Amino acid sequence: MVKDRLHHYENWIFDWSGTLVDDLAMVLDATNHVLRTYGKNEIGREDFRMSFRLPYAGYYEEILPGVPMEELEDHFREGFARSEASGVTSPLLPYALDFLEKLQSKNKRIFILSSMDAGAFDRHALELGIDHFFEATYAGILDKRNQIHLMLEKHELDVLNTVFLGDMCHDVETAKHGGIASIALLTGYQNAEQLGASSPDLLVEDLSVIHPLLEAPTQQD
Repeated sequence: MVKDRLHHYENWIFDWSGTLVDDLAMVLDATNHVLRTYGKNEIGREDFRMSFRLPYAGYYEEILPGVPMEELEDHFREGFARSEASGVTSPLLPYALDFLEKLQSKNKRIFILSSMDAGAFDRHALELGIDHFFEATYAGILDKRNQIHLMLEKHELDVLNTVFLGDMCHDVETAKHGGIASIALLTGYQNAEQLGASSPDLLVEDLSVIHPLLEAPTQQD
C-alpha cells in the first residue's frame, strides 16, 4: 500500500492550487471576471467547487462554448491580476511549509506540476519564500497528462519511487497516466466524493496526515 511506502518515495511532485496554497478566492475572482466579460452570470464559491474541473478547456467549453482558449486565458490572467491588486491573497495551506521542510531534510527531490499561470506561480512562490524547495517547476500546463511522461523522462524519475500529490481528479488521472502513485488532498477544489470517484492510491484530509508517515517504521524486537 502507498501509505506504508511513503517513507520510500524519493521523488515528490506537487500540484500548486489547493495542494500547497489556498488560492480559491483568486481563481474564483478570475473566473467570474471571464464570465462577466462574456455577459454571463457570476458563479458562487460552492457552485464553482462542484462544477470546476481540469483541464480548463473542458470546463470552459461547457460554460462558454466556442470561445478560443487563448482568449479565455488572457481574460483569466487579467481577472487574476485584478484580484491580486485588490488585496486578495493566496496563503500557504496549513502544514505545507512543514511538509516541504521535512522532505528537504530527507533529501527528497521536489517538483511542481500545475495548471496555474507560470508568471503567477513564479511570483507567488517567491513571495511565499518556498521557491527554493523545488528542483524544477512546470506551471501553465493545461493538461498535466501531456507533461507527466516528459517530466519523468527528463529528470530520470523512477516511477516506483515517485508520487504525485494534488487536490483534483485530474491530478489523480495524471498520476495514473504516468504510472506513479497518487495522493489526493481534501484541501482544495474538489470534495471527498469527487476525488474518491477517481480512485487515488491515498485520500487524506491534509498534509498533516501523511507527515508522520515520512519516517521509516521502527523495528520491533
